[in-house]
Amino acid sequence: MTDIITIPSERQGREAPADLAERRAMMAKAAEAGMLPGPKRATEEEVIDGVRTLTVTPESGEPRAWLLLLHGGGYRLGRPENDTAFAERLADRCQIAVMLPAYRLAPENPFPAGFNDAWKMLVELSKRVGDLPLLVGGDSAGGGLAAALGVYAAAKGGPALDGALLYSPWVDMTITAASFKDNAESDTLFPEESAKTASDTYMQDFDLEHPIASPLFADLAGFPPAFINVGDIETLRDDSQSFHAKLQAAGGKSELLVVEGMEHVAPVRGEDLVGSAESFEATVAFVNKLLG
Repeated sequence: MTDIITIPSERQGREAPADLAERRAMMAKAAEAGMLPGPKRATEEEVIDGVRTLTVTPESGEPRAWLLLLHGGGYRLGRPENDTAFAERLADRCQIAVMLPAYRLAPENPFPAGFNDAWKMLVELSKRVGDLPLLVGGDSAGGGLAAALGVYAAAKGGPALDGALLYSPWVDMTITAASFKDNAESDTLFPEESAKTASDTYMQDFDLEHPIASPLFADLAGFPPAFINVGDIETLRDDSQSFHAKLQAAGGKSELLVVEGMEHVAPVRGEDLVGSAESFEATVAFVNKLLG
C-alpha cells in the first residue's frame, strides 16, 4: 500500500470567462438537440449525491463488470454525453455496464472539486456492484482523473479496482513534456497553449505536482492493471509513455498502445478516425483478459 495522500480542501474558484461559458452552452444545446454522436439507445440518468450521472448497460444480458468512465475537456469543458457512444460500444462488446459522471468543472470549481466528485461516484459504484469487477477509465483530463482514482484507491486500500482504461491520459499538470514541442504542429486539438491555460484554470496556483492532480508524480504501487492508448502525433504522447514506464517500474501491469498517425482521444471521438478501430479492439482484448 502507498502512503496516504492528503486531499486539499476545496477552494472558491472564479467565474468562467465569456468564451468558455459560450462553448459550454453550445455543447449543452448540442446534447439536448441530439447532435452529439450519442448511443443508439436511451441511457439511464440520475443524480447521486449532487452529481448527475448517465449509465449505459449492455444491449442484452447482465453486465459482468462495471466501468466508471470520465470525460475529457481539460477539466473546464465536456459532458458525459460526449462519451456515451463510446460507452455503448464498450458495454456491448465487453458485456459491461458504464457509469459516466458530470463532475464539476473549473474555473468555478478548481482542483480538487472534480476529483472529489469522481471519488464519490467511485465509492458509490463500489457499493452497487457487489462482487462484480470494477474498472475506471477516461480520456485526456478524464484519463488523468481515472489515474488519480487508481492512485488514491491504492493509497487508501480501497475500493478495490480491477483495471484502468486510459486514453491519452493527462497525468502531468506541469506541461513540460517534450512532446508538447515535438508534436506542436501535428496536434491542434490540445496544443501547449491550451494545455497551459487548462492547467491554470484547474489548478489556480496550487502545487502542480500534487499526486492527485498529476498522477505521474505519485507512488504507483498498488495501481490496478492498466491499458494506456495514445497517438504518436499527440502532445500527450509523453504523458502516456512516462506513466506506463513508471507503472512498470513500480511492479504494476501496464499495456501501452501507441498508434501511428492517431489524433487526440480518437477512439472516444469516433470509430472511423485513424487508429480508432485498432485501439478499440485492443481495449476489448484487454478487458476480456482481465475478466476472463
